[in-house]
Amino acid sequence: MSTFISLQSYLKENPKTWLVTGVSGFIGSNLLEVLLGLDQVVVGIDNLSTGHKKNLEEVKGCVSEKQWARFNFFEGDICDIDSCKHVCEGIDYVLHQAALGSVPRSIKDPIASNRSNVDGFLNMLVAAKEAKVKNFVYAASSSTYGDHQALPKIEDRIGKPLSPYAITKYMNELYADIFASCYGFKSVGLRYFNVFGPRQDPLGAYAAVIPKWISLMLNSKQVNINGDGETSRDFCYVSNVVQANIRAALVFSKTSVDMDTPAEKQSMICNIAVGERTTLNQLFTFIEQSLKKKMPNLKEISPAYQDFRQGDVRHSLADINRAKLLLGYEPEYDVFEGLLEGIDWYINDHIKKQDK
Repeated sequence: MSTFISLQSYLKENPKTWLVTGVSGFIGSNLLEVLLGLDQVVVGIDNLSTGHKKNLEEVKGCVSEKQWARFNFFEGDICDIDSCKHVCEGIDYVLHQAALGSVPRSIKDPIASNRSNVDGFLNMLVAAKEAKVKNFVYAASSSTYGDHQALPKIEDRIGKPLSPYAITKYMNELYADIFASCYGFKSVGLRYFNVFGPRQDPLGAYAAVIPKWISLMLNSKQVNINGDGETSRDFCYVSNVVQANIRAALVFSKTSVDMDTPAEKQSMICNIAVGERTTLNQLFTFIEQSLKKKMPNLKEISPAYQDFRQGDVRHSLADINRAKLLLGYEPEYDVFEGLLEGIDWYINDHIKKQDK
């Protein structure tokens, strides 16, 4: 099994053409930065409903002018089939990240979630199949496990969905599997577990817990914890997710770096996480410790506890053995290492906002 470093070297010597949907979003822009840094050609599509052009500007500042020139951005919506077909032309690999995230948002507006996450997903599958892309990698979700209680979560054992969002993400997997059996179209679904890192938006009603808490602490505001704080998650730093996407794209290919994997199916599902469980109380402490390493004089804040959030599962922990076996995936960061790696971005983003 090739190391990720050798795989990156291979791509530098043998550039491909990639499509990243949701490219101006949190995960999409991180994928863009790494791919451009590897001298790949990248096409991106985003309707800017939850993504931000400032993320693209930030990526531009992280790569060379020559690398940035290899990027072509298309402002469009995956709910428009013609836009999907347009951006899929000449693409080797699709990394499909575009979606309307958030369990609470899906409960408030299930129609919008279904339109983006199911109709848009199907549009992308059709367009990618017709364009004969080599592989279609998509962002699946750990919410698919629903009310299944057993830990760790294993790909073939799921429960009843607990939210409209969870239903939409499970529909993605069903459609991908049908496209494999009916059309022989290859795909890999990556069930993300609580991804965090630079460019994750800390603002808004549906902000993920880590950027939201960091922003509150930096502004000396109250941090609220849903429930008793013993709810647990398998938090995964975004660099781990980027590695998984690139590995998944090439999993069906034999390359000069000997991508020798047991992958034979036309479609597969893999958990992408760290394989470690962190409670919300532990997370609060980790964030506080990470910030204090950079800002020793930061005001101490004690969390306030409130009601459990509707649609949430109590505990989540991934079994990542399938991703290790089939993709060669090896997470480089646990939650604390990820916080230490990414905390400078959150602090700098906070300072920029203060200066405006």
